[in-house]
Amino acid sequence: MQRIVSTIRTGDGSHTLAWGDEHYHSLHGAVAESTHVFIKAGLDAAGLKHIDLLEVGLGTGLNLLLTWVRCLEGKVSVDYTALEPHPITAEVLERLRHCEDLAWPGLHGPFLERMSSPSEDWHEAIGGLRFRKLPTRVQEFNETSAFDVIFFDAFAPRHQPEMWALEVFKRMHDALRPCGLLVTYCAKGEVRRTMQSAGFSVERLTGPPGKREMLRARKS
Repeated sequence: MQRIVSTIRTGDGSHTLAWGDEHYHSLHGAVAESTHVFIKAGLDAAGLKHIDLLEVGLGTGLNLLLTWVRCLEGKVSVDYTALEPHPITAEVLERLRHCEDLAWPGLHGPFLERMSSPSEDWHEAIGGLRFRKLPTRVQEFNETSAFDVIFFDAFAPRHQPEMWALEVFKRMHDALRPCGLLVTYCAKGEVRRTMQSAGFSVERLTGPPGKREMLRARKS
């Protein structure tokens, strides 16, 4: 994470990080993007009372926090598994102020504890959310029919092309249960075709502010 250079306020007032010439979230609005792509098009669209969820690219933990808020509101319960070989330090997370951005300051302590913990075990459930963080690379992840929803939030293909390879999406297809959903902010035609080659049915959806489209894939 040595290339992190600054904390940036985005268009909706929430914060993100710069990593080289890449940003962890849209500069049009970090919370707006994550809510649109991952919560509304993924978590909410699954239509389940309990969801086993996999996130590829935990990053700053914003998707985790937004999911946690849904759980605290009583809308769903979630067992949340995150793959993150390169976790962000507690010092950087403190500067981001995600819990303050979401008006949930009471989550700050448990959020930092979970994000910073080296443990791969499940943390105690709070408010309907149970969480574990694994250092596993997605190319080495071998779960089968274990998840209802996947948040695919890797850096863009131009920065991490290996994350968007056919092998990876075949693993994601295997990891989902029938009718499971994978959502991502990326809408590139090459990515859509790769998902289809892995066995997914793929639809283009309206993107978040500042982006025309996003992708949602479903396992038949």
